[in-house]
Amino acid sequence: MDLQVGVKILLRNSEDKYLLLRRSRDKYKDVKGEWDIVGGRIDPGTPLLDNLKREIKEETALDFNGEAKLIAAQDILRIPGRHVVRLTYTGFISGEPQLDEEHTDYKWFALEELKNLDGLDMYLKEILYAGLID
Repeated sequence: MDLQVGVKILLRNSEDKYLLLRRSRDKYKDVKGEWDIVGGRIDPGTPLLDNLKREIKEETALDFNGEAKLIAAQDILRIPGRHVVRLTYTGFISGEPQLDEEHTDYKWFALEELKNLDGLDMYLKEILYAGLID
């Protein structure tokens, strides 16, 4: 069994809106849900928060210097032979993203808009409906 760890972060701006990225259909052909939060797999041997900062920089070109609060740990078992543990954080950030090639669009959403958004990543949806976000 292949074990991987992913870090994700629900970034909030000064207007209390949360950043979502629209996944590229070319890159994510088999993934359900076109909208997701920033993040990705960790580099083993590197601290979780360093990986989180790297993913934020790679996907948005923004520097994260704030505090990250861990809000959820989820098992992802959809691919036989692979177990992914997804750690999700929240944190504040300023600036507007410049997207990488893995994403085609971004938008800032109010929390209530997120809960009603079509095409939302299923693991983020699980967190939203569990009431884990302030």
